[in-house]
Amino acid sequence: MAENRKEFKRPPKRYQPRGLTILYEDQDILVVDKIGGLLTIGTEKIRENTAYFLLTDYVRKGNLKSKNRVFIVHRLDRDTSGVLVFAKTEDAKRYLQDRWPEFSKKYYAVVQGTLPEKEGVISSYLAENRAHRVYSVADPAKGKLAKTGFRVVKESKSYTLLEIELLTGRKNQIRVHFAEKGHPVVGDKVYGEKSRGARKLALHAASLTITHPYTHEKMTFETQPPAFFKSFVAI
Repeated sequence: MAENRKEFKRPPKRYQPRGLTILYEDQDILVVDKIGGLLTIGTEKIRENTAYFLLTDYVRKGNLKSKNRVFIVHRLDRDTSGVLVFAKTEDAKRYLQDRWPEFSKKYYAVVQGTLPEKEGVISSYLAENRAHRVYSVADPAKGKLAKTGFRVVKESKSYTLLEIELLTGRKNQIRVHFAEKGHPVVGDKVYGEKSRGARKLALHAASLTITHPYTHEKMTFETQPPAFFKSFVAI
């Protein structure tokens, strides 16, 4: 009989990683709600203020000699908030990554303007230039297929709240697709209009459904969009 994976008790506040809310933890996985503005993993310039660094410290409970660690399964853009899952073993990491395309990922985004179509799928081939900017190309041989499902939830005079199903997981996929349609995500300083929108990116990874790497149980983790979304469209 398979051993049950029991959720860990919430640790003392002094161990809670700043900018991250623990949604679920057992001996195989660690699921968090990340704030916008926090990197998933470090860069050459930023090494410590990342979800990976903070959660590694968290599982070590401040003990630098501890061998406990977390493993990157997927990433969220720095300015995107929401559900982020880490593995706590290499086997769990491989299991989740091998099945990642099968898992369900739902996002909420506030975009500029109102869309003529209230639901649909945006599909294109995405490529990346030397400046790390992503864009659509006509030639399938020069890009990777990206598919973004969307549904209008609410509209105001100038903004639209979308529920988005990520059908593929390409870099900056949601932001590029809607920017190229003329409806950039609010607060997008790279693909949007710099003179308009909010100081924060209005893109939130709201729901993630996975299969547990050990029990094979289907698990769904959900979070609410940040409060500032309401300043554009009532939620």
